[in-house]
Amino acid sequence: MSAPIDFRVDATAYRHWQVEYDGAVATLSMNVDESGGLFEGYELKLNSYDLGVDIELNDIVQRMRFEHPEVKVVVLRSGKDNVFCAGANIRMLGGAEHSHKVNFCKFTNETRNAFEAAAVDSGQQYIAAVKGACAGGGYELALACNYIMLTDDSTSAVGLPEVPLLAVLPGTGGLTRITDKRKVRRDLADIFCSIEEGVKGQRAKDWKLVDEVVSNSTFDETVRERATIFASSSNKPDVESGIRLKKLERNITENNVSWSTINVEIDRAGRKATFHLKGPTEAAPSSMETFQAQSDQAYLLRLCRELEDAILHMRFNEMDIGLWVFSTQGDAKLLAEHESLLSENAEHWLANEVRQYWKRTLKRLDVTSRSLVALVEHGSCYAGILAEILFAVDRTYMMEDEFEDDDRSLATITLTDANFGPFPMANELTRLQTRFIGEPELVESASAHKGAQIDAAKAHELGLVTIILDDIDWEDEIRIFMEERASFSPDALTGMEANLRFAGPETMETRIFGRLTAWQNWIFNRPNAVGSEGALQRYGTGVRGNFDFERV
Repeated sequence: MSAPIDFRVDATAYRHWQVEYDGAVATLSMNVDESGGLFEGYELKLNSYDLGVDIELNDIVQRMRFEHPEVKVVVLRSGKDNVFCAGANIRMLGGAEHSHKVNFCKFTNETRNAFEAAAVDSGQQYIAAVKGACAGGGYELALACNYIMLTDDSTSAVGLPEVPLLAVLPGTGGLTRITDKRKVRRDLADIFCSIEEGVKGQRAKDWKLVDEVVSNSTFDETVRERATIFASSSNKPDVESGIRLKKLERNITENNVSWSTINVEIDRAGRKATFHLKGPTEAAPSSMETFQAQSDQAYLLRLCRELEDAILHMRFNEMDIGLWVFSTQGDAKLLAEHESLLSENAEHWLANEVRQYWKRTLKRLDVTSRSLVALVEHGSCYAGILAEILFAVDRTYMMEDEFEDDDRSLATITLTDANFGPFPMANELTRLQTRFIGEPELVESASAHKGAQIDAAKAHELGLVTIILDDIDWEDEIRIFMEERASFSPDALTGMEANLRFAGPETMETRIFGRLTAWQNWIFNRPNAVGSEGALQRYGTGVRGNFDFERV
């Protein structure tokens, strides 16, 4: 078995990015190591990227929030001459397994979303300083920034040439962002996405593809001025110092992956994995100063980092494990006290960042293409933030009454303020609002029980769980469900789950993960793109793809 893809990054040894910090302004330079591909068989020329490049970017964006909260503006630019970024590496895409391509697109979207939202969530604005060719995923990097500056010269242009060149879609939300975010006119967007050479200079600004066009001779100076102005006008509070995020410790065996707060037990025959989450064992910090002194070992931050790593590890490295089962054990009251410290100090920069991190991580769970189920067993600690898992999964089973030879405390669920606002889904509704989309009064009913330990009968009455089971039925009913789920077509399940999880209004984010991902998934299977005579396979050979022209 090949080595697993590792999402843990050594921040002292980035291969593809350089970061310079100067007070409130940070400069993030993309300088991709051509020989630093995650897999063999391609070179990362012209600042093209693969998953390894994006894993580093995701780590940098995360550290920018926690280790450098003094930063108010991030300037994203190229470290190479005459090219900003050529986008996702075509050789990598042409040779990758279908599942890797789709997961790659999902991860890059999540990373773009993270720094796109940084202005609202963390007071950090991103400026794209585009000098040279900026095509495909390169322009999508720029699109996710809050402000785009383009050099006005003969070589600098922005473009989304995937349709004419590769017979695929811009995979990181490009189509959606130019219409929903930048409000580009539909007919102009159609032209823009149909040409290979991109759009330059004033036309790019006139079409709303960029925010500012600057002469080459004054570009660097103007970028510095703009960053300084943005930083000085920021309402982000000044923070003297952040905390260090050390590399996570993790242990992998054939059928087990473990962190300090999570153990993932893999049942290969049953094609399922059980995520065992451990509640806190120590009292909550007495203040945010104490929390900050604990640094990355503070329980709720450590748990969130490890849960995110577990989600990403299982997504990319365990493709055949189609059912994820969530289980918790611990003191729900103690967990609620840890969470209460953050909610009561939501204006504190670190409390805010931990809460925003949980929001992003829970969203990763929402869009994961696996069947998800939660078991509320005796001794569990589904309170507040962890109770959100119950409303993210496809089904929830809860133990009712005492079980023979089980001396753990009876299963309960504890709702807190965390379940009613701070952790919305991509549709901008809470998970409870999404759950009760046609019965909003049930959200109010649930809210009336905040802080109480809700037993099985009450949880079922409130609609918080799917099924409650006693000692006689528990094992058989759970076994039957899991065997049934494992027998279904994984393709049909993915489609079913993705349709059912996101009720309510559409947003740019739901469109990216719904429409774009579904269409790209389909296109990546079609011979026009990936067949032996498809555009993706023939790219760079001088021979165009041989298309089947039947419109489906």
